[in-house]
Amino acid sequence: QVQLVQSGGGLVQAGGSLRLSCVASGLSSSIYAMAWFRQAPGKEREFVAGITWSGNRTNYAGAVKGRFTVSRDNAKNTVYLQMNSLKPEDTAVYYCAKKRIGVGWYNSKDYDYWGQGTQVTVSS
Repeated sequence: QVQLVQSGGGLVQAGGSLRLSCVASGLSSSIYAMAWFRQAPGKEREFVAGITWSGNRTNYAGAVKGRFTVSRDNAKNTVYLQMNSLKPEDTAVYYCAKKRIGVGWYNSKDYDYWGQGTQVTVSS
């Protein structure tokens, strides 16, 4: 049974930092790309950042580029999202997800497993 278990998140003031973690279990292979999405109240789920299985390529949404960093440790089956210079508009529930092979990054329908979500709240 595949599971993605998230940790991290919480409440932080604008300009602060948080780190999210996502541990994968039950996968038969470590060759999979991962991504982070977020969903704010009343809005659609949106792509935030993605990373290839080797970690040699990353992809970011324009709104977070330069502030967020996605990374992974395959020995620990863990993907991270380091979020710096947080803004109130970053407030959302954040999800990690495993990408299907051979598809693009941005459509949530192209991901087959999801973490449980974690709330990130940035106060002004």
